[in-house]
Amino acid sequence: MILAAGFGERMRPLTETCPKPLLRVGGKPLIDYHLEKLAAAGCREVVVNSAWLSEQLCDYLGDGERYGLAISHSVEDPPLETAGGIVRALPLLGEQPFLLINGDIFCDVDFAPLLDCEPDGAELLMVANPAHNPAGDFALADDGRLSEAAAAPRYTFAGVSVWQPRCFAGLAPGRRPLKPLMLELMARGELRGRLYRGQWWDVGTPQRLAELDAQLRSA
Repeated sequence: MILAAGFGERMRPLTETCPKPLLRVGGKPLIDYHLEKLAAAGCREVVVNSAWLSEQLCDYLGDGERYGLAISHSVEDPPLETAGGIVRALPLLGEQPFLLINGDIFCDVDFAPLLDCEPDGAELLMVANPAHNPAGDFALADDGRLSEAAAAPRYTFAGVSVWQPRCFAGLAPGRRPLKPLMLELMARGELRGRLYRGQWWDVGTPQRLAELDAQLRSA
């Protein structure tokens, strides 16, 4: 599932007329990089949620045939935040673990190993803390467990994770963020992480979008 429903407040004015995942870097929309990599990794079915300017995103992606994928759309009105969007899309996601990807990141992660991941609850991809998040999000222990410990090495959640659908079973429909659910899994020892040291960008501002575009065009 690719999360593509956010308005992108920090990306204004670019997102006033274009949904954030369709902003272009290196000559093509951000979401194309995810979809192409997913197809190359052997993924065949993708759910994309949308809200702001959803018609643009749905029209652009279509049924996914040109990517070699079958894309299902979960349109939200109003936006439901991350966990709320997943709850709404559960009937499309099936009963097996699913890969969850933020639509506003760029990375060179190989998705194939993550497609075979079967966590107890959820497994998060973690990266070195960028300048805009110096304190990180969670501490990562040697055994892969994630916590909020201050003493252990802390890293930033990369916006790539694998979830068991049962983590969302029984949750009422509606607007709901994801972090409280992460903390519940953490308390049960079911939130784990793996560190990724490759290329990763949180494309959250026009400046970072321009920097990534320049890097991709010069490569």
